[in-house]
Amino acid sequence: MNHNLMTLHPYPFAKMATLLAGSVPAHGYDEIKLGIGEPKHAPPAFVLDVIRENLDKISHYPTTNGLFELRQTIAHWLEKRFFLNHVNPHTQVLPVMGTREAIFSIVQAVINHQAETIGQISSPDQSPVVVMPNPFYQIYEGAAILAQATPYFIPCTEDNGFKGDFRSVPKDVWMRTQLLFVCSPNNPTGSVMTMDDWEQVLRLSDQYGFIIASDECYSELYFDKAPIGLLQACAALGRHDFKNCLVFHSLSKRSNLPGLRSGFVAGDATILDAYLQYRTYQGCAMPIPHQLASIAAWEDEKHVAHNRALYQEKFALWMSELGELLDLRMPEAGFYFWIKAPEQFGGDDERFVKALYEKANIHALAGRYLSREVNGENPGQGYVRIALVASVEESREAIRRIRQLLGA
Repeated sequence: MNHNLMTLHPYPFAKMATLLAGSVPAHGYDEIKLGIGEPKHAPPAFVLDVIRENLDKISHYPTTNGLFELRQTIAHWLEKRFFLNHVNPHTQVLPVMGTREAIFSIVQAVINHQAETIGQISSPDQSPVVVMPNPFYQIYEGAAILAQATPYFIPCTEDNGFKGDFRSVPKDVWMRTQLLFVCSPNNPTGSVMTMDDWEQVLRLSDQYGFIIASDECYSELYFDKAPIGLLQACAALGRHDFKNCLVFHSLSKRSNLPGLRSGFVAGDATILDAYLQYRTYQGCAMPIPHQLASIAAWEDEKHVAHNRALYQEKFALWMSELGELLDLRMPEAGFYFWIKAPEQFGGDDERFVKALYEKANIHALAGRYLSREVNGENPGQGYVRIALVASVEESREAIRRIRQLLGA
């Protein structure tokens, strides 16, 4: 067995299962799941119709790089959404089986233990580094470990707007960095990168030669202003080749289609060419009915606007009903609240999520399970992630139970 498997942390939901193993959910309450970021809004019916109408195509092997029509649709969507002059569907777009799989596999494809890129130290006793936010999506860390790279965590705290301070990373770490993960809008904090933030990481990439991998899965769940994406920042700076830049998008959150396993990677054509070869050997290809359904989803924005409106309604409801009882901070985008555990629970995230389960049958996620302790501090400790994925009606019921739990 790969010895690196032994160094992987249990997944956050496995840690939650351990925490609640001796607990009994509140009697008389139906469970309300706000712990997992799995959209519960209805998927667009017209997308499901396309799948049904094309089930006969399941008998054909799909190609690894997907249908040209899908790549062209994605390219057009990127151009319109992020104000890009041109995205080449032949070389700058690659459909993938959901961004989780692609985020993991891109690390395996690009980490090079024999590389001597710009400014990097090449030494047998110093492994390549993958820099990532902390807290973070756990795939970033697991992928780095299994690629025999060293994860480096940038704390995302209230002091730095929950985005992390790139200036805090030591020069010797940047010199070993081959890949930087950025998540904007961020999971779980809801922070968004500004143009100044993007300029800073692009300058660092130019200086040290690392790839920027921007996880933008929540980019369409915004409130007032659409977030700036990495490719948009590149174009604004005249970097139309998107050198060393990759973005990851998905239909899971945008279109409430998590089970479709449909997303894409776009950006630097040179990297994507090598990555396509990797995926050809990996054997990952989206079924043709799913590709055709994806075309329909990417071409339609009405259902996305409706989806945003539902989240906006729920966030407004939570803020108005619980804003004075919980330390609620409105995220810039996404569907998560990143909440400080109440003082009556000692500010302890584990105690609070246990109480939610035992007293209200509400599932939430302890923030410390999404973070790593660095220099004696875990930036997720004391926070709880709540995903507003349930219906408006379930949200009202969850609010009622939480108010009761807090003694309101």
